[in-house]
Amino acid sequence: MTVKQVTRTSPNRPPTAEGKLRSGWALLLIGAFAIATLWLTRPVTPVQGISPVAGLLTLKASAQTAMPYGGAIANHQPTLIEFYADWCTTCQGLAPTLAALHQQYGPALNFVMLNIDDPQWRDQIERYGVAGVPHVVLQDGQGTIRETFIGNVPRSVLAQRIQALL
Repeated sequence: MTVKQVTRTSPNRPPTAEGKLRSGWALLLIGAFAIATLWLTRPVTPVQGISPVAGLLTLKASAQTAMPYGGAIANHQPTLIEFYADWCTTCQGLAPTLAALHQQYGPALNFVMLNIDDPQWRDQIERYGVAGVPHVVLQDGQGTIRETFIGNVPRSVLAQRIQALL
């Protein structure tokens, strides 16, 4: 006995009004979810902070203009020390904020940047208890630590604490 396979084909029916309505609602719902997803996941940082390349360039430029650690400790002036790493995206995002503060308070405050990937700073990393980056330390002219911040810190908070230190 042979078994014959039968395939049924249905004629191509035009969509009904009810089917069109369901398709329309489905597309509308998908569009609403897409817009909500884009809105909720949008960056909330300023445009300059969006580009990782811009943040890295600012970080590198700031490191070049920063005061050497030994000079900052020796001159008995209040000091901001940032422990950072080039690969740290939060450090890159904080770089424009610290650069602006450096311009604003430069003569009155030492700005020091220490790259945690450089082995010469191991003693300082241990002394200041650096466990994550960016790690920002504010110390007075006698070398006493007044404030420590880890992570992204708003400019207004840093400016307020620097003013209090000065």
